[in-house]
Amino acid sequence: MADAASRLVSVAEQLLGAPLPVRVRAWDGSQAGPPGAPVIVVRNRRALRRMLFKPGELGMARAWVAGDLDIEGDLYTALGAMAGLLWEHDDEGGGRSLADTVRDPAARAAVRDLIRLVGPPLPPAPPREEVRRRRHLHTRRTDKRAISHHYDVGNDFYALVLGPSMVYSCAYWEDDSSLETAQHDKLELVCRKLGLKPGQRLLDVGCGWGSMAVHAAREHGVSVVGVTLSQEQAAFARKRVADEGLTDRVEIRVQDYRDVRDGPYDAISSIGMAEHVGAERYLEYARDLYGLLKPGGRLLNHQIARRPQQDETAYEVDAFIDSYVFPDGELAPLGTTVTMLERAGFEVRDVESLREHYARTLRAWVANLEGDWARATRLAGFGRSRVWRLYMAASALAFERNQIGVNQVLAVRTPETGTSGLPERTRTWNT
Repeated sequence: MADAASRLVSVAEQLLGAPLPVRVRAWDGSQAGPPGAPVIVVRNRRALRRMLFKPGELGMARAWVAGDLDIEGDLYTALGAMAGLLWEHDDEGGGRSLADTVRDPAARAAVRDLIRLVGPPLPPAPPREEVRRRRHLHTRRTDKRAISHHYDVGNDFYALVLGPSMVYSCAYWEDDSSLETAQHDKLELVCRKLGLKPGQRLLDVGCGWGSMAVHAAREHGVSVVGVTLSQEQAAFARKRVADEGLTDRVEIRVQDYRDVRDGPYDAISSIGMAEHVGAERYLEYARDLYGLLKPGGRLLNHQIARRPQQDETAYEVDAFIDSYVFPDGELAPLGTTVTMLERAGFEVRDVESLREHYARTLRAWVANLEGDWARATRLAGFGRSRVWRLYMAASALAFERNQIGVNQVLAVRTPETGTSGLPERTRTWNT
């Protein structure tokens, strides 16, 4: 009988209807597949059971998180090959449909061979890092639980990944920038777009570990209220504010943005937070922020966007990200975001894409994680560290390939007089 790797490659190619672009090394030490290609390591039969009982991305993710499936060599090269095989396969018009597989006797035989190779067909329990998927309600309670899952991993782990800036959104790069310099430049870009001046009030929605709040207060003399649903973020941010001597100008609250009642504010920053709002709640989010601004006040909404679909009702949240990374997170096309802001009353004045900047930022975070892997696993655990490594590397490729983007949308609560208060040449803030 053929070795395990050869059988796996044969089964995969029968099911996919295309050559396998990766090499496979199985638990019995056997290897098969194109020489020199990235190597997928199948450490045990349990990996196959996971993929058999949950075909597609989620089954592979479970095997990866549990350590049953691994990649040898460059992670980006392997993910690029797998993305072209699995996630982009149907769009390219190649490969085999499910109906073709069911009708093909050879494909059915391949499935039977896989079942024999797997052994007793008992589905393994999902890794403990997996969140049970549910309908995206986006209530205050469910949003707080989702935020806690993502952000209350441990501040030391985030410091290892993000670096001293503790900014968890894309940086703004020059060719030779360090990550810290690029993150400083992103915060400064936001402040310039908002036109912050001493004495003004800024609301920072989803304030994270306080980086924007501290920067705006220290560099631009504004008073800041930062809100987050994460207890760990708030504790870190408050200490940071105290260490900077800014307690008279910066207040950090554990509070839902929907419960903020002490407006009006001169400006609002929302950086990497709106992805958690959800499609059904987005107009409410936009109206709430509109209501918290003074006439003439500005909103800077920094948000990841997906490509629009021909049938928007067919959009589904990515199974891996929903189960392991951002429970209840949803991405919207840029045009939808702009439309919702306008429906809430805002005048949208500027849109800037930072897509390539986020790809570079993610690669820097992956390098930080891989560079201190042993400590990362001590801080967050083996499975959680593997979630982050896969998520960030795959996201970097998605940004590079224009599968997702990130945009800064500057909007104004323009008064009835029509005076927006913005300079006529707005892009002077990029100099």
